[in-house]
Amino acid sequence: MIKEISAGGVVFFRDNILMLRKYNGDWVLPKGRVEGEELLEQTALREVYEESKVKAELVKYLGKIKYDFNRTSVSGRVHIQKEVYWYLMISRSIQCAAQKKEGFNVASYVPIKKAYELAKYDDERNIIFGAIDEMKFYQLDKTR
Repeated sequence: MIKEISAGGVVFFRDNILMLRKYNGDWVLPKGRVEGEELLEQTALREVYEESKVKAELVKYLGKIKYDFNRTSVSGRVHIQKEVYWYLMISRSIQCAAQKKEGFNVASYVPIKKAYELAKYDDERNIIFGAIDEMKFYQLDKTR
C-alpha cells in the first residue's frame, strides 16, 4: 500500500467555479500531489496554476477527504490510500487554460449549480457544497 497526500482548490470567480475536464470526459476540481517539503497551501496553489494557469488567492481551508483505489503500474497492481486537502480560493480573472500535459482538455469557470452537477465524484460535490457556504460568509465579511 502507498499513501499519497494531495491538495487542491475550489476556485471562485464571482459566481462561478473553476472546473477541469479530463480527456475521458470526467469533470474535476484542480488538485495534485505534494512535492518535497511543500506546505499543503503551496501545493494547492501550485496545482491550480499548473493545471489551469489560474493565479488564485487562498481564502481558507475547507477540509480533507480520504479514499482508496488501485493503480496499475509496470510492477503490477498497487493499492493507493489517498488524502486530499481542499482550500477555498478566489481568482480576480476569468482567464484559464487547460494544460494538456496535465491530462486536461478543458478548463472553464462554470456557474455554481453546474459545477455541482458536473463534478464526477461525490466527495468533490461535498467539497463544492461546503465551499459555497464558506464563500457566502466570505462575501458577507467583505461587505462589513
